[in-house]
Amino acid sequence: MDFTGKRVLVTGGSRGIGRAVAVGFAARGARVAINYHSSRAAAEETLSGLEGGPHLVVRADVTDPAAVERMVSVVVAGLGGLDIVVNNAGIWIDHPLDQVDYEQWQDAWRRVLEANLIGPANVSYCAARHMIDHGGGRIVNVSSRGAFRGEPDGPAYGASKAGLNSMSQSLARRLAPHNVFVGVVAPGWVETDMAADFLAGPHGDEIRDQSPLGRVARPEEVAQAVLFLAAEGSEYCTGAIIDVNGASYLRT
Repeated sequence: MDFTGKRVLVTGGSRGIGRAVAVGFAARGARVAINYHSSRAAAEETLSGLEGGPHLVVRADVTDPAAVERMVSVVVAGLGGLDIVVNNAGIWIDHPLDQVDYEQWQDAWRRVLEANLIGPANVSYCAARHMIDHGGGRIVNVSSRGAFRGEPDGPAYGASKAGLNSMSQSLARRLAPHNVFVGVVAPGWVETDMAADFLAGPHGDEIRDQSPLGRVARPEEVAQAVLFLAAEGSEYCTGAIIDVNGASYLRT
């Protein structure tokens, strides 16, 4: 896959899956904008490891509509355009219904939906409007296995990712005539900083054994699927949801 000359925005690009995606695009010739929210140091560390360039980092809270609009404008100005967006930023909050009070329940739903669904919707809007005016582009959204199998400890997370899937497919149908193609990658457990405590804890072996491979995914494996959906030649995969869960959950 060759992305020479492509301009890419990766939200939540400073670590984990986002970092692997940024590295993958840069290694194949793209110029990359790494979005971060809280840690500029982590974003700068990722930036320093990218091949080629020049690349850039841009701070924005994707739950803030005005910040999203500014971010896309900064990226377009800094990279000279925008061809590919990867909506990777997201959050998880524990809120099992029988263990939280009503205020905690409402707070979890509000925060998770804003970060995992409304944020990507706004990023997609701002990016797609630019792409429509400049001949097309690609949007790849990072979802989750939890959209299909449920998340008993984080129902808002599962619901947000199911909503992300539906939004992506709706946009795929709407935007195809404009040469804008939309795909989804749905990983299961991934070896990231966010998952490290879970994987090192008492249920780590149980989590790894969910897959017949006996392990969780590496970020680079998820990135490969993202790159495929963003590549030239994948247009007819628009609207597709690619599972990357090591056969830990199979859909028919």
